Formats: sequence, C-alpha cells, structure tokens
Amino acid sequence: MGNRIVELRCATNTGYEEILSNALKKISITQGKITILKKSLDARKKQDIHWQYRLLVSSEEIKNKEITPPDIEYYSALLKERRKNNPIDKSRKKVIVVGSGPAGIFPALALALRGYTVRLIEQGQPVEQRKISIKNFEQGGDFPQWGNYAYGEGGAGTFSDGKLTSRSKGISKERDFLTQQYIAAGAPEEIAYLAHPHLGSDNLFTITQKLRKGLINLGGEIDFLHRLEDLEISNHKIQEMQVNGKSIHGDYLIMAPGHSCYESYAMLIKRGIEFKTKIMALGFRGEHPQELINRAQWGNNKLKGVKAAEYRLTAGTKGSHRVYSFCMCPGGMVVPAAPRSDLNIVNGMSNYNRDGHWANAAILCSFNPKEYLGENITSLDLLTWLENLEGRFKDITGDYSAPSCTIEDFLKGTLKSDLPTSSYPFGLKATELWNELPSPIIEALKEGLQVFSRKLQGYDKGILLGLESKSSSPIQVIRNTKGHVENVENFYITGEGSGWSGGIVSSAADGLRSISALLQ
Repeated sequence: MGNRIVELRCATNTGYEEILSNALKKISITQGKITILKKSLDARKKQDIHWQYRLLVSSEEIKNKEITPPDIEYYSALLKERRKNNPIDKSRKKVIVVGSGPAGIFPALALALRGYTVRLIEQGQPVEQRKISIKNFEQGGDFPQWGNYAYGEGGAGTFSDGKLTSRSKGISKERDFLTQQYIAAGAPEEIAYLAHPHLGSDNLFTITQKLRKGLINLGGEIDFLHRLEDLEISNHKIQEMQVNGKSIHGDYLIMAPGHSCYESYAMLIKRGIEFKTKIMALGFRGEHPQELINRAQWGNNKLKGVKAAEYRLTAGTKGSHRVYSFCMCPGGMVVPAAPRSDLNIVNGMSNYNRDGHWANAAILCSFNPKEYLGENITSLDLLTWLENLEGRFKDITGDYSAPSCTIEDFLKGTLKSDLPTSSYPFGLKATELWNELPSPIIEALKEGLQVFSRKLQGYDKGILLGLESKSSSPIQVIRNTKGHVENVENFYITGEGSGWSGGIVSSAADGLRSISALLQ
C-alpha cells in the first residue's frame, strides 16, 4: 500500500465517486481510496468557480512507502499522559472555571482529561432553557436576563454562524484539540479540512450539550445560574471566591467572562486586577437579500454544491481608520444581542445550511479610544462610555426594534427611502444613523461603504442596523510572561473577555494556552 498527494479541481456539484475517479486517473491507477486533506472554493473568476481539493490517494498500485494519513491530533501536552499514568491528588488540584464559552469549556475538558477536579460555573442558563427563553422574548415576553443571545451556556458564539477560522498564528495543537472535541460531539467531519469551516447555530445547540455531558462524564461539575460576585486576593493568590453569596475555594481560577460582562470587569478592577484600553471597533450590521450577494460574487442566484456566497471586505480611509466587514452570516438573520434590558445592540447568526433569505455582516470602523476620550482614559471610563452608547440606542427606539436606515441614505445623509423588510425579529425604526457615532467614525464608514459598493455590485441597496459594538473587547487584562494575571499567580483570564482573542477558535486556543501555563 502506497500513497500520493493529488491536487484536483472539480466543478462545485461534483460527487464523491467522480472525485475519486478523477484522482485515480490523474496518477494513472485503477483502484484506491481518497482522504480529503483540504477543500477550498476558488471563486476568483465568475465563469470558472470550482472546488480546489488536496487529496491523499492510497492504493496497492502505488509502490512507495506508506504514509499515515493525517488525523486530528490531540492536544499532545495534555492528552498523551492519561489519568491512570499520571495520578494527581485531586484534593490539592481543584480548578474553578467561570464561563462556559469556548475559552471556558475547552480548558475544563482538557484539565478533566488530565485528571484535575474541575468545577465549571456559568451565570446563565443551560442551552436548552436558553433557547426557550430567547423564543419567548422574541414572541413578546420579558427580556431574559440569564438566557439571552449574550449570556448562557456556550457563550455568545452558540447563537452565531459558528465560524472556525482564525488569523492567530502558532495555535495548531490547540486547533487540533478543538476540532477533535467538536467532531466527537457531533460536528461535521468537514471542519477538519474545509478552508473556511463553520458549525451553524443549529449544530452548536446540540454540540454544546454534548460537550457538557463529556465534561460530566470525566468527573467535572457544572453549576448553571451561578454568578461569580467577588474575589478575595492576598499574598498574590486568590484565596476565596464569592458565588451566589457563598464562599468557594479552588487552587486555580480560570475566568472566561466574555466581552459583554461589564459587571465582572468592574468587580475585577475594584479588586486591583489591571486592564488597559486597546484598539476597538464600532459600526452597524449590514443586511442584504442573500441572492443579491450570490449574484455579486458568483454571477448567479444559486450555485450547485455551495450553500451561499460570502464576502470579506476591507477598505482604507483618508484618516487612520480601517473599515471592514466582520462575522458575515450567509443565509442568516440579525438578532438582538444586548446582555441587559436597558441596552440595544445587534449581532448575526445563521444555521449550518445557510439557506435563509438574508445575508448580514458587521460593518465596522477600528479606532483608538484615546483619540476621542483622551490619553488618560481608564478602562472603567471606557466601559462606561460604551455602555452609555449602547443605552442611547435603546433610548432611540424605546424598545428592542433596531435603529436603521438604507445604505444609500447613510451615504447621502438624508432619511428619505422607505425601509425594506428584514430578518430582525423586532422590526426596524428609521433613524439618522450618521448622527449616532463620532463624526470621524461616520466619515470613515461612509468611505468604506463606497468602496464596498464598488467591489460588490448592488451593495449600496442594503440596509444598516445598529448598534454593532461587540466585535471585540475594548479593554485587555495585563498578563505576565507565564500567562496568568499580573501579580495573581493562580488566576487566568481567557478568551474574548480577556482582550487577547476574538472568535471561537482563538478564544478556545487562548484558554488552552492558559492550561499550559498552569501546568508549568
């Protein structure tokens, strides 16, 4: 048995048997099997859109040394030594993990596999209850404080497109562990080889439950509707934690709060944990009919073998700002993403099949908050400023409808066009969005949208919904070279809430790297 690597291009609707046949013909053999190593869509030419495959062909007709097909590797530093070969005194090694998003659940799983006693604390609801709470809210019920699009099991990413792409470098082992765990929990195996893999919110709903069960099967504990309220820190260590009015103890604390948990930030800052401000982004969410995006990208309303067209757009501006699209959700919907009832912000989500009528993406402008709020702005002051901005968008409408305008009206600065229908469940309110953010940001967004409209035909026919303020944390915790919180040696703040990562993959990787630091 030998192996050959084969590069192959195929029409988008090509089936497995035809791919296998073409691969065998390319290397002049008659029998064999294939393993997909990489699959990416080449849509640079509308008249020649195709899948590009990298395949491992295995056959008795190939006379070379057998190559072991690449497999999804375990996070080797954690999983090579099994619990029975590396006994640990659990009475001394207890880890408290706060937050069940990717930066919390994956470190919890990795530690449980290593033999640590793990207790995961989540202030929100289990995902089953969370889904019911959101449905009741969108049907006219009260705002669900602990079961909304921001808070609850799985974090904000549970109700998203579930993208597994990341620009972070040097995280291949962490990515392997995440991929292996997701597939074991029911994710499609294609996430191991697609160039731009995604899970979809519908898959994440069941995957999240299976990850929870996996942790419990390893001896871990999970407490929902439990909130970390305070910390007792002395001698450079966390000594006690206040959870739901009771004191608990752990040898280590890993905190993955997410970037919406302002109350936790305030508590941490009060307890002397140092943060600094960082480059952040503000903007709106753009929405279009999915077929408009398909035509702009493919030249057709539909393309067999491909779910829906995506876009990733960037534009430089005359100033120091960069305008870009973020978290594009093909065939998805815009959702109310406020973590509290007195705020009004939006986000996007889509299911695995991406077969909805609408496409949406955040349209953001990056900026340094010190430019607008002064060089001496503190982390707490910046959070207060951002919170007030999010509250003002609630004041604009008085409810959870989304302030909105057409892109054409935004570029012209006139509110004349009627608003079209939208996927947003609470409806739209016509608003002069160009008056709601600092003028340099508005001007940069106008420049960027003009560039986007030249790149994608018909882009200016869409609408903008605001506010989009949760692409990343505006502040960043100070860590030492070992990865833990500065001056608190048994405390790790990870994921998007730490300000050191963004998105599912980089947040999970950040959490797993904290485990490496902990073990050392």
